[in-house]
Amino acid sequence: MSYQQFAYLYDRLMDDVPYDKWVELLLAAKQEYNIKGDNLLDLACGTGELSVRLAQKGFAVTGADISSDMLSVAQNKAAEHNLSVFFMEQDMSELEDLPLFDFIGIFCDSLNYLQTEEQVVNTFKGVYEHLDDGGLFMFDVHSLYKMNHLFHNQTYALNDEDVSLIWLCYEGEHPNSVEHDLSFFHLDESTQQYNRYDELHFQRTFSIEQYSSWLKSAGFSIQKVTADFQNGEIKEDAERIFFYCKK
Repeated sequence: MSYQQFAYLYDRLMDDVPYDKWVELLLAAKQEYNIKGDNLLDLACGTGELSVRLAQKGFAVTGADISSDMLSVAQNKAAEHNLSVFFMEQDMSELEDLPLFDFIGIFCDSLNYLQTEEQVVNTFKGVYEHLDDGGLFMFDVHSLYKMNHLFHNQTYALNDEDVSLIWLCYEGEHPNSVEHDLSFFHLDESTQQYNRYDELHFQRTFSIEQYSSWLKSAGFSIQKVTADFQNGEIKEDAERIFFYCKK
């Protein structure tokens, strides 16, 4: 899928996303699992917000995304920070022509944008093939609880002086899926008029047991599964599930 016009407003509309928490988790995992190398593949990197932050922490980052618009924003962002980050246009379910990495991450529930079980399975297989022996694969997904109880039939809104968003969530056609109907309005300073853009995004999730089964079939050793940036027991109303897997 492509984010089209949404790519150029994404960072403004998502400025409350706790990117630093993902960075903290990755740094802690590097130490916990004694990963010596720093080569990292940030799959579905979007506008490169995490890629840039991880590069600032000393990782040698490669960012990949299916959206050329998102990658354009990411490249400009890295250049503004004088960082050397290599970005490429790739579908995470069809990885090719990549070296081996010490870390591969699919962060910010990006895996949930895959529409079929086959795509998820192919993504896990591709990540395994491009992860060095002893390397770490981390990803997070929406929980079943969040998908079915917090998203369905909900409306979210943002209203700033120069940009506004109306975000409608509907139950998708597949089990544990949601359709995000996005309408956003951006002020054109040259005309002092608002431009409207509409996009439809799709997300789907699966149970912890299903993800675990696919990961094991791909060859991964699951180190731990956590929720909501915390260790410990996963509560029934947990919203975000984290997987830590080694090759």
